[in-house]
Amino acid sequence: MALELVDKLGRRLTYVRISVTDRCNFRCRYCMPAQGVEWIPHDRIMRYEEIELLVGILTELGVKKIRLTGGEPFVRKGIPQFLRTLRRLFPELELAVTTNASLLANYIDNIKDLNINLNISLDTLDPDKFKDITRVGNLDDVLKGISMWSGLGLPFKVNTVLIKGFNEDEIRPLAEFARKMGGVLRFIEFMPLDRSVWSQDSFIPASSIEDLIFSSGDWKELENKTTDTDGPARYFVDLKTGQKIGVIAAVSHHFCETCNRLRITASGELKNCLFASGGVDLLSPLRAGDLDEVKHRILLASWDKPENWKKQISGDRHMSQIGG
Repeated sequence: MALELVDKLGRRLTYVRISVTDRCNFRCRYCMPAQGVEWIPHDRIMRYEEIELLVGILTELGVKKIRLTGGEPFVRKGIPQFLRTLRRLFPELELAVTTNASLLANYIDNIKDLNINLNISLDTLDPDKFKDITRVGNLDDVLKGISMWSGLGLPFKVNTVLIKGFNEDEIRPLAEFARKMGGVLRFIEFMPLDRSVWSQDSFIPASSIEDLIFSSGDWKELENKTTDTDGPARYFVDLKTGQKIGVIAAVSHHFCETCNRLRITASGELKNCLFASGGVDLLSPLRAGDLDEVKHRILLASWDKPENWKKQISGDRHMSQIGG
């Protein structure tokens, strides 16, 4: 019987997020401090070949979906070629990338045929507010990337973190933008990873988000999950237009009981919970060529996945240090 990743509560873990870099070309306020963070030295970042070996082990253990994150994945040199290699090695794998799309236009021709699902982070359509939230970003670059990707008819989602006093007035403009572009918009609760930037006053619960979005129109909630690699969003469809919008209640109605994912940082540290303060070193056995030990550590960490995230909170950590 083939091994699979199952934790002590019986949850099957079929979805792994792997950070390919800790570096980013933005300095988003809820992701890292204004001065940035201390970058991981290059020699401690997983090489592409090591990630390929890791993905091979994970697929042997029943993982069906890999999402590449950062930082910003497209700032890493050679990422299009790496994506092409992954697709060649693992043709059946559900392959996804989370990006801010600011560099996407430069790489579309190299990746458009790879059957990749994109999640694009976009919190505002206002250029001044965009510059404020990202500190350095140019909204036009992002919109260009989205428009080019959309123009090819390729699938993507737009992820928007809703923050009270910043962008709750843009719910309808963002929804209309996503509809025109052919993407699926998902609104995400602001998560308390770093309390230096998070406060209860800035938090909008999912129930309020749903009231704001679905107070008009003919919306119907869809069945929550269709495959075991689906994420935690609750999806709604407008029966008149066919538009689909998701809401992720990561704080007010946490989805720990159905969580199916693991995270691996750019330095090869396996985290069995987003809020875990520690992790399991996979890079050392990878570099030692001991793939059996890598598999053993993954299995143990998976089995020990915590029941819920509230038991894991320990200090403040920036999202850029966790792996997107």
